[in-house]
Amino acid sequence: MTTDAQQACFEAGIKFGSLYHQFAGTPVSPRSTRSLETAIAESIENQPYCESVTVDIDDEAVAADIDHENGYTELSGHLMEVDMRVAYEAVTVRTRMEMEDGYPLMKLVGVVDRDE
Repeated sequence: MTTDAQQACFEAGIKFGSLYHQFAGTPVSPRSTRSLETAIAESIENQPYCESVTVDIDDEAVAADIDHENGYTELSGHLMEVDMRVAYEAVTVRTRMEMEDGYPLMKLVGVVDRDE
């Protein structure tokens, strides 16, 4: 049997997997970053145990990635940072996705047992 903390961490991993692989490749332009941030966050927040998701897409990085006259690029990990909070039973898990050594790494930031 898993602990509440283990289950909360597992749930966070599932949410990050769906977030990244569902939205990577989505067309994004400097005009659409705010609406895409909201769509991603609200989509993932629908999942069980997800308390909050914050997505920050870097407008300057998006503009720099546009390499054709159509005015957009594809969303990828180097263009965004994500913070997520997942609660399972009495445990809250904080996670973050950010670039590390050129790779979008999902990290466990903290685990809090609210019963302690």
